[in-house]
Amino acid sequence: MANAAPHAVIGKDGVDALIAVLAGRGRTVIGPTVRDNAIVLAEISGGDELPYGWGVEVEAGHYRLRPREDGAAFAHSAGPQSWKTFLHPQRVRQWSAERRADGTLVMAEDDTTPPSYAFLGVRPCDLRAIAVQDRVLTGGRYADRAYRGRRERAFLVAVECTEPGATCFCVSMGTGPAVGDGYDLALTEVIDDEGHRFLARAGSAEGEAVLARLPRRPADATTETAARERVAQAAGRMGRTMPPVDLQVLMRETLQADRWDDVAARCLTCGNCTMACPTCFCTTVEEVTDLTGEHAERWQRWESCFDVDFTHLPGGPVRASSRSRYRQWCTHKLGTWYDQFGSSGCVGCGRCIVWCPVGIDITEEAHALNDERAATSQEAAS
Repeated sequence: MANAAPHAVIGKDGVDALIAVLAGRGRTVIGPTVRDNAIVLAEISGGDELPYGWGVEVEAGHYRLRPREDGAAFAHSAGPQSWKTFLHPQRVRQWSAERRADGTLVMAEDDTTPPSYAFLGVRPCDLRAIAVQDRVLTGGRYADRAYRGRRERAFLVAVECTEPGATCFCVSMGTGPAVGDGYDLALTEVIDDEGHRFLARAGSAEGEAVLARLPRRPADATTETAARERVAQAAGRMGRTMPPVDLQVLMRETLQADRWDDVAARCLTCGNCTMACPTCFCTTVEEVTDLTGEHAERWQRWESCFDVDFTHLPGGPVRASSRSRYRQWCTHKLGTWYDQFGSSGCVGCGRCIVWCPVGIDITEEAHALNDERAATSQEAAS
């Protein structure tokens, strides 16, 4: 766990108070809750809406809720959504145009005040994903002002992972299970003979102000030790791993590997992986008009590199085959993302594995590519 402000201990009543305090500061609180046979992110108004006593069973192409006997609220791995849904929404209006009775065309940029969110339950991998999207969407020459407005007004309550899922590999990507920087408050859930409680620490001035308003007590050695041990144990129980090699180099050296044909034979190019991924950011724009032609709007919406029209040019699509489209996604995520943004585009959350309808596993593909590279090198040397 990262060391920050002095630790405190809060109970379930402290979590209830946290939600109330954040709402009282004008924030819309978003947290995990059980809905539609999944743990989803939605607006919550009280601690009783958190998924106490629920965990998940995940595998490639498989997701199920399962009851927990310990009553934990945050002992579940990543669900179908990420915080991208709120910070970088699927569909956003950019401007509208109206033709008045005198024939004048009036255009107006959509400058709606962004919501002030409080995100409760941000996993370390998702905390890193938010940092990745910050670099992509607020840096460079073409920053997304709407994203920046939502991000600057967001309050992040991170929760360290104490029970990884079967598809988690954050340790391989250096993104968890302990939280890094970038949070306002951080919680570690502890359940033992001493009771059900949360080790809390602030990571910002506003986080300190919020924590000061919660029912709390100074952290004790038992709770701090238990919290550290649970996070350390989680690091040793990852369900997946990436090969311990430079993934950027691996992607660059296996562009012609036969393995891409194998994955192409299974890939449906449905784009589920890009929709579930917390760092995929690609968008397109579309104009719509009403039947009279007097009103028009431009909307930005998510786009996927698995869409054959994503690279469409007058002569046809650049990447027409499923092989080329999967290879582009995987090599960009694990390799050329470094060239553009200085880091990997993968945070090890495992969502792309769980929500792939045919169970394609990015870690399995990386290991297979590494094995093929090694075999090819051995053959060339013999």
